[in-house]
Amino acid sequence: MSHQASTLAVLIFLAMVGLTLGISVYLGRKAKSSAGYFAAHGQIPWLVNGVAFAGDYLSAASFLGICGMIAFYGYDGFLYSIGYLAGWVVALFVVADPMKRLGTFTFADALNARFNSRGIKLAAGVSTLAVSIFYLIPQMVGAGALVRPLLGLPHWMGVVIVGTVVILIVVTAGMVSTTWVQFIKGALLVVFSTVLTVMILNRGFEASPELPPAQTVVTQADGATLINGLPKGIGADDGRIDPVGTISKLPGGLQRTGPLGPLKFFSTLQQSEIVLWKKQQTESSDGSTTVAYAPQPTPGSEILQPGASPTFAGIRSNKFGDKLNFLSLMLALFCGTASLPHILIRYYTVKDQAAARKSTIVGIACIGFFYVLTLYLGLGAMTSGALDPTDSNMAAPLLARSISELLFAVISAIAFTTVLGTVSGLILASAGAVTHDLLESLATVRFTDHQRVRIAKMSSVVVGVVAIVLGILFKELNVSYLVGWAFSVAASANLPALVMLLFWKGTTRQGIIAAVIVGMVSSLAWILLSGDTFASVYGLPKENAPAPFSQPGIVTIPLGFATLVVVSLITQQRRDQVYAKRLSE
Repeated sequence: MSHQASTLAVLIFLAMVGLTLGISVYLGRKAKSSAGYFAAHGQIPWLVNGVAFAGDYLSAASFLGICGMIAFYGYDGFLYSIGYLAGWVVALFVVADPMKRLGTFTFADALNARFNSRGIKLAAGVSTLAVSIFYLIPQMVGAGALVRPLLGLPHWMGVVIVGTVVILIVVTAGMVSTTWVQFIKGALLVVFSTVLTVMILNRGFEASPELPPAQTVVTQADGATLINGLPKGIGADDGRIDPVGTISKLPGGLQRTGPLGPLKFFSTLQQSEIVLWKKQQTESSDGSTTVAYAPQPTPGSEILQPGASPTFAGIRSNKFGDKLNFLSLMLALFCGTASLPHILIRYYTVKDQAAARKSTIVGIACIGFFYVLTLYLGLGAMTSGALDPTDSNMAAPLLARSISELLFAVISAIAFTTVLGTVSGLILASAGAVTHDLLESLATVRFTDHQRVRIAKMSSVVVGVVAIVLGILFKELNVSYLVGWAFSVAASANLPALVMLLFWKGTTRQGIIAAVIVGMVSSLAWILLSGDTFASVYGLPKENAPAPFSQPGIVTIPLGFATLVVVSLITQQRRDQVYAKRLSE
């Protein structure tokens, strides 16, 4: 599909970026100390923090990735929403109170509250950095996906633009500006997604019985691209991907339904026949690659059942490994929320434990309501006639464009602020880990408050540049799928140490360090050796990958718990032996 810049969208985008940077500059005066830079002095109101939770958590994966997966496969994408939301139960009942009670700036503070160990701070700091960078990848991929229809620029330029703006936000004012940016974008995202959902219901469905022709993209050995037999371009005589997404049959032979109610929407879709697009890729002997997109009429009842997408094929598969892959992903989504560093540090921005609990409840309400809306947005995009079969991440903005150019401009600008808010939180968590956990643990001298803030700002620039590079390299993957990996690393490295510290008195310093390192290294190694990474990143055959399935959580999360228990028991026994020996002497 060709994407030409929308003047209105560009103006609204620039206005949103200008507002965001203006807030950062204005609030920068309140972030001179490390307490202000990392935790906004703990003075954020719980209601604002709760909406900011939603703004931080509803990332590019939630808005772009989930909507795209639902638009391409149906109900399967909504399983991500269920997993993301269920994780907040752990955050509310397990994490909220102790995080506020035990720490001051970072996740490592909570782990280290009982032990005052340099090793714990180092291990937790490295883990925070690894998880944050992994989570940054899908956010930057989403930024690049938005740039083509919004500004008419290539993917890499979108990544660079967003990365640069986020670095300015974080360097300017830290947590204060990050919180208010997340509050604004969280509120806007929920409000305008509601507006878009109402418009989808009011528009209803329209049948297009004639199947559209298949479409092809050929990448030749010399790098040239032919789309539907013509050179790639945006002119009238150039090759372009045509927009897709139609219903071939409506119940009762109807041509058009008219406005639909929230439940009638699903019952009508269930009895309809929808045209999905099947992707097939072939390699030629001359070095060229052909990707064909063929129309595939599919019963609506099948679309509203789980197991249609490659990610969740394990639900219907007879292979034990496929089923494990599905269970592993859902386990990671459930456990990962309470382990994400940029979510955990939000508990330090409110004044007390009661405010932490209240803000978590507000966040759950906003997030849950939005995830219900994603089902309407994704299915609406599936049947909008404006879907790009080559880019699942653009489903929601292109759906908005099919209704109104103004709505497209607003939704795209909000999607950009969604990326800005989440990325700024992640970079801030990374900067805190580098400054407060890693450097201060390794250094022989204590930094002054001014030095901490200055080092954090320099760290933010470095992490931002790394995020830009990774966002360009991973541009082909769906952002929700990438986030699943980040959740696996977070749950494997962070959750075992945090949960066992809170609920098992036998936890030792060595056990926490070992659990964090083993969980982080094992999950990262599994992901890097998985079939999906081999195929999508390395360009190697998927079957050559040593990992039996792609999602590591079902193996690496229990491994983290087991490591902590075993090492704690061993070190506790040795400590008791040393103590007994001293008494005998």
